[in-house]
Amino acid sequence: MLTEIEVLTLLEAETEDLSALYKKADMVRKENMGDNVYLRGIIEISNYCKKSCNYCGIRSKIKDINRYRMPTAEILQACKDLEKNGMTTVVIQAGEDDKLSKEYIGGLLQQIKKETKLAITLSLGEQNEETLLHWKKLGMDRYLIRYESSDPLLFKKAHPDDDLTIRLECIKTMQKLGIQTGSGFLIGIPGQTLEGLAKEIIFCTKLDLDMIGIGPFIPHPDTPFGNIANPFEKEIFFKVIAILRLLNPKAHIPSTTAFDAIQPNGRNLLLQRGANVFMPNATPQKYRKMYQLYPNKPCVDESGDDCAKCVQGRIISIGRKIGTDQGHSIKEKK
Repeated sequence: MLTEIEVLTLLEAETEDLSALYKKADMVRKENMGDNVYLRGIIEISNYCKKSCNYCGIRSKIKDINRYRMPTAEILQACKDLEKNGMTTVVIQAGEDDKLSKEYIGGLLQQIKKETKLAITLSLGEQNEETLLHWKKLGMDRYLIRYESSDPLLFKKAHPDDDLTIRLECIKTMQKLGIQTGSGFLIGIPGQTLEGLAKEIIFCTKLDLDMIGIGPFIPHPDTPFGNIANPFEKEIFFKVIAILRLLNPKAHIPSTTAFDAIQPNGRNLLLQRGANVFMPNATPQKYRKMYQLYPNKPCVDESGDDCAKCVQGRIISIGRKIGTDQGHSIKEKK
């Protein structure tokens, strides 16, 4: 386990030291996770959200946005399409939408399991223990909820109607229930320093997550944080992924879409610097432009088939293989 000082030194690495960091992270990834890249298709089933996070493009206070909820039949067809395109997990994602009830999602889980062989990850915001257990019993394999910042002050400024304690308790509850748990943080959230980022990496590692999903802070222009620039240079985002791989050798680490928004081919670079999961957008094309959490989101004009072909080509081009199993957690449960 690296100390905060050692992590900070790596965050400050340049030239030869930086090359060594990336090489080491890729080696640790290969030794522990192999060369398979697991494809997890994201279906954004609703852009309704009751929360007003100060950087998010679907926050409730944005009125000039076409809101939608995908019909169940379209969700199921999208699941079948992504499975046909070689993906082994579906990630059902939405804003915090009260119309997506415990019962509705439970029924959806059962239908997906009945009609496909997909593993199912849900990402539907904070949920209580009763709901999480109900969904687990009906087919949910994993749950993803980012805590975004472990600093209570930074968290509250960005999430005025959320509570960090409740968010972290939700993560602990999932782990207690034996649900494969994914979480992570934003790099460059307003007020974050390089020293704070080092603390964040250590905090995230101590959570002992099955999947670590992080991303750059990219505020939507129609939000209170819309004019706040990310304080870090681009290379810092790749350094964070590499350091997280060194500290979490057996965690799944996705190469998330936002990295392509900050640098062309950014997701390919992440796969060569510690990441082992790719999360293509499998949302039907007609909904994609209505689910833009941040500006310049890649792939909003592509179809699911287009995204799948592109992703497969990218993975093969860097000498990696597409994982054909469901890519469940390899961490031993305590």
